[in-house]
Amino acid sequence: MAGLRLGPLLRYVDWDTGTSATVWVEADRPCTAEVRCEGGGHGSARTFGIGGHHYALVPVTGLAPGTTAAYEVLLDGERVWPLPDSPFPPSTIRTPGGAAEDEHVTVAFGSCRWAAPPVGGHDPVGPDALDTLAAALAADPAARRPDVLLLLGDQVYADETSDTTRRWIASRRAASGAGGTAPADQVADYEEYTRLYDESWLDPELRWLLSTVPSCMIFDDHDLVDDWNTSASWLADMRTKPWWQERVTGGLMSYWVYQHLGNLSPAELAADELYGQVRAAEDGTDALRKFALRADADPASVRWSYRRDFGRTRVLMVDTRAGRVLEEQGRAMLDPQEAAWLREQALAGRGSLDHLLVGSSLPWLLPPLVHDAEVWNAALCGGERGARWARFAERIRRGADLEHWAAFPASFEKLTRVIAEAGAGADAPATVCVLSGDVHHAYVAEPVWPAAGRPAARVLQLTCSPLHNSVPMAIRVGFRFGWSRFGKRLGRALARHGRTSTASVSWRRTGGPWFGNQLMTLTLRGRSAALRLQRAEGREEADGGAARRLTTVLERSLTDGP
Repeated sequence: MAGLRLGPLLRYVDWDTGTSATVWVEADRPCTAEVRCEGGGHGSARTFGIGGHHYALVPVTGLAPGTTAAYEVLLDGERVWPLPDSPFPPSTIRTPGGAAEDEHVTVAFGSCRWAAPPVGGHDPVGPDALDTLAAALAADPAARRPDVLLLLGDQVYADETSDTTRRWIASRRAASGAGGTAPADQVADYEEYTRLYDESWLDPELRWLLSTVPSCMIFDDHDLVDDWNTSASWLADMRTKPWWQERVTGGLMSYWVYQHLGNLSPAELAADELYGQVRAAEDGTDALRKFALRADADPASVRWSYRRDFGRTRVLMVDTRAGRVLEEQGRAMLDPQEAAWLREQALAGRGSLDHLLVGSSLPWLLPPLVHDAEVWNAALCGGERGARWARFAERIRRGADLEHWAAFPASFEKLTRVIAEAGAGADAPATVCVLSGDVHHAYVAEPVWPAAGRPAARVLQLTCSPLHNSVPMAIRVGFRFGWSRFGKRLGRALARHGRTSTASVSWRRTGGPWFGNQLMTLTLRGRSAALRLQRAEGREEADGGAARRLTTVLERSLTDGP
């Protein structure tokens, strides 16, 4: 009898017709996965094999628009979900299509999540924001659930493993000889990456949450390795390490299986050549491995970015890691084809959007000192002050993680122009928001445009991180200083030393900084938008349990002025 190893994850819900969805599962052997919904929705798919694991992305059709249907998962005809004696409400698929005056879109987002400790275990970084959200929703089954959860990077940490995972890695390598000279505290290959997803997604509360709230995901560096693709020099150094090729190949393979596939619509899946090859093969490992090797060698050959429309709200999830151009004299966050794609998608359907959301794991607008330091560093690494300064600046770039949009000044300016263009004119959306994480604090920032180039849309940088991670005091002090007046003056001094040009737009912080495990939520109704920031708070109980809650830190309309 086939068993359910991982999942189900509700990934895609169709907002065009409100009649279809996709559900991802991992089974413990080859089988047929089936999803049955109350009211008649149904779908099935044969598992495909990768590296000894068995997965299915089940297309569910026949759903009724404007309904919420409980569903169950069967493997070879035997029910495996909901789990026996589950304490959680039924997993459901909610489809759009209700009365127009009632329809709105709720988008929750965040990034940077260490796996939560086992039930009853001590959590040194405090309550997990997603676990706390799951507990709140489970306690009130009638509560409106988010329409989509945007996970903006660092869903797993390949280079910061838990004690339990390190022991598992050591045992596996001792028995099999796998891993070679790879660091003992980091994963080395596809099989070890699967362990990270097991550890994260088998968390009971998160497992239920992901089974009932659709999700969109994009990677950041820790999904593969800290500082991934920081610079050409960094990449050259990594490629000298005997374990690196297997590490990056396994990382890209696992990302395709566990995160990327579910980002795609049924139509995109049907047109995806690799997905067809993997499903048709008895074992798809070789086909996926060839793809991952090509994606690493020629990043421009693969597009990880994607678009999702939720009625009159568009989400563009942008790859800011794999597709970088790293040559020092032509550095770019996005290669030319990717930059053209972003502009095309941002401008497509002018007049048909109320809100445009750009999901970028890395913030566009940073604390001013950090921005200026990254621009200064990029200039020095490019040779503005000579070879000695360039070598020094490269060490600073790696040590201080100076690799956001500001570290690619030409790309920063291109993104700024796309945002201004998308927000311009009488047919512009009401808001253009860049949603980001990475920097382990939350804030709201707004550009201050030149009078002649001010967009009609309200433009905001909304940053929320972490979902569940440490926030050391040095980070708190450093980012507060980065937003301060003195920090701005220091940044301008660095800019003068680097002989850098001034950015075409300035910006101001209109909220934050806030620290802790936290989650932002946008509620979009017509052309109105409201933002809520919630922090997970609580304490561990004597019996090993935890008293947790989401505390509202900020609640603000985004369309009625600051």
